[in-house]
Amino acid sequence: MSRPASPARRRFLGRSAGAGVALLLGVQADGAVAALSDDGQAGAAAGDFMPNAFIRIGTDGRVTLVSKQPEIGQGIKTSLPMVLAEELEVDWKSVRVVQGDLNPIYGSQGAGGSTSTPANYDNFHRLGATARTLLVRAAAQTWNVAEAECRAENGAVVHGASGRTLGYGALVRTASALPVPLAAGVVLKDPATYRLLGTRVGGVDNALVVSGRPLFGIDTRLPGMLYATYVKCPVPGGRPVDANLAAVKAMPGVKAAFIVEGTENLNGLRPGVAIVADSTWNAFRARKKLQVTWDEGEGARHSWAGFVAQAQAASGQPGAAVLRKDGDVDAALAGAARTVEANYVYPFISHASMEPQNCTAWFKPADGTLELWAPTQNPGAGQALAAATFNIPKDKITLHITRSGGGFGRRLSSDFIVEAAAIAQRVKAPVKLTWMREDDLQHDHFRAGGFHFLRGGVDAQGKVVAWHDHFVTFANRVDRKESDGGTASVLLAGSGANLSGDEFPGRWLANCLIEQTPLECRIPMGPWRAPGSNVFAWVFHSFIDELAHAAGRDPVAFRLDLLGDKDLVAGTGERGVPYNVRRMRAVLQAVAEKSGWGQRTFARGQGAGVAFHFSHRGYVAEVAEVTVSKEGRLRVDRVVVVADIGAQVVNLSGAENQVQGAVIDGLSTLMYPALDIDKGRVVQSNFHDYPLLRMPDTPTKVEAHFLKTAYPVTGLGEPAFPPLAPAVCNAIFAATGKRVRELPLAKADLSWS
Repeated sequence: MSRPASPARRRFLGRSAGAGVALLLGVQADGAVAALSDDGQAGAAAGDFMPNAFIRIGTDGRVTLVSKQPEIGQGIKTSLPMVLAEELEVDWKSVRVVQGDLNPIYGSQGAGGSTSTPANYDNFHRLGATARTLLVRAAAQTWNVAEAECRAENGAVVHGASGRTLGYGALVRTASALPVPLAAGVVLKDPATYRLLGTRVGGVDNALVVSGRPLFGIDTRLPGMLYATYVKCPVPGGRPVDANLAAVKAMPGVKAAFIVEGTENLNGLRPGVAIVADSTWNAFRARKKLQVTWDEGEGARHSWAGFVAQAQAASGQPGAAVLRKDGDVDAALAGAARTVEANYVYPFISHASMEPQNCTAWFKPADGTLELWAPTQNPGAGQALAAATFNIPKDKITLHITRSGGGFGRRLSSDFIVEAAAIAQRVKAPVKLTWMREDDLQHDHFRAGGFHFLRGGVDAQGKVVAWHDHFVTFANRVDRKESDGGTASVLLAGSGANLSGDEFPGRWLANCLIEQTPLECRIPMGPWRAPGSNVFAWVFHSFIDELAHAAGRDPVAFRLDLLGDKDLVAGTGERGVPYNVRRMRAVLQAVAEKSGWGQRTFARGQGAGVAFHFSHRGYVAEVAEVTVSKEGRLRVDRVVVVADIGAQVVNLSGAENQVQGAVIDGLSTLMYPALDIDKGRVVQSNFHDYPLLRMPDTPTKVEAHFLKTAYPVTGLGEPAFPPLAPAVCNAIFAATGKRVRELPLAKADLSWS
């Protein structure tokens, strides 16, 4: 059975083939492995399948590896090809890595939720090992010797008995003609023999990034390209009624200006006004001349002050959804030796990625095709949204994945993609849409704010006997299809704004009540680095610290006691993964040891705090040490991180980078970002009133440690982020006696005397 290659696949072959025959391999949808040759035909051992090509070896021995996941700074363009290279037995310095465009032959191509590594790690090992097996088999046949007498080594096959060597390039023709071996005939390398995995490897694009080479979406250039800006109502859900289009069209360099009707989808093509010019500068300059009359809609009634009042009114009132109810919380609190009540508040915030949203689109009316160049985390969703919005078949939409200048979950949304496509359809030319920084900040799909009204109690032995969290969150009203074909209007909590009843420490306690009340709003919300975990960790592990101090117990010992000694806690954990208590205890004990917890006495104004969290399959514990001046100036002196992300750290350099970046990003998010909302508008507009952490305020020292455990390998883009905020806030309490219950930290008075 065979299947012709897709146009995108042929483009890949044309770009990377050079002269001569090449050997390619792919992983099938069912995890099996298929071989491909330059004629674009794929052979299937059994059943129907779509092959995914990732490895190319030319007759000159040059190895090209395809990275299918979007690179957003998390290092996946380096780490996954490292897995291939390890099993393939090639010198990393001789490998060329290319970015794959969106293509079904590659399978899932999204980058979010720290899923890229766990979703591909095992398959990529099999892929590389199968390629190596074919090459060894080809050499054995060439020499007419037993396959067991040959081994792959550094881009060649060696015959041990005679010392003969054949480079991979010389084996391509023979290997291409061999049938793909069954899985039983492919032996993966023993991890003890790894020479590449676990070492420090720099990013494959590092030299290009630091030298300013055109890698990012915003760098896209096409012949005859035009440039666009898109102006939306400052109130989400609003639409343009009228605009001075004639005056804008008269501006220098302007080619077109028009209203786009858009859709009702807050996360899709929102209505707005497009300006197209011969340069981005002229488009932005014309934008200053634009005057629009807006129908602001019902969203204009929103304000942060109003949300605060609604949340306070909802606190303790009946009607909340019960997410978990065990035992009798009120009775347990009444009988507790000590009780604590606290309200925790955090604001809406923006992703504020360095590269503003942008997309280049080229609609070709002659054949009805749409070609896109986008820095997206979710290319498949972008293609699907464009197809649905403009009624274009998906196979007529080509999407080129560019490197992204930061994502943090923002580029999982595809609004900027459909905006560019809508403009391209009108101007009939390649057009690059670039958002202004103000657009990026004020028209984000925000991390939702939230309010937690907490009560807790400990007994005379210092054990937690009761936990109550009433969570007031935010939700959008959406229409959902019913089974009978109709639609129903429902409130849907924003991404990361929906609490699970399984969150720690809920399942651990005999008396636990977790409730949730949604506040309806028209504010677009979307995934934000470590969705949910990024705020829940701060709330829960800060309140746990309050209970530990109320009990008069050491915070580490208190947490170990709360975790208990079971291997697993019953119930469904995050993403369907059970909560492994043993792994969490291990990282907590290790971080206490590595940080020297309890081994020294801090002076007044100095202190240490601890926190842990299970996030995106990773188990992480952190200790922060801080100094707070009498005037309230905070300095984070040291952060010690211990992570359990499974059996193998793929790229030690990349892993350390992710931990250090998560600590800095976590501290930045703790300290500064906050969006005020007034009359439905985001008040902040740029970095002058939406500050982020600067170099002098970064932690003096960040230590990253990894526990190697016998569990599947997972990602690291998110797990190290959540524990930072509570660890720092708990350290602030230890240093000053002041408890931080509202973000950002910059609003707090930390002074002491």
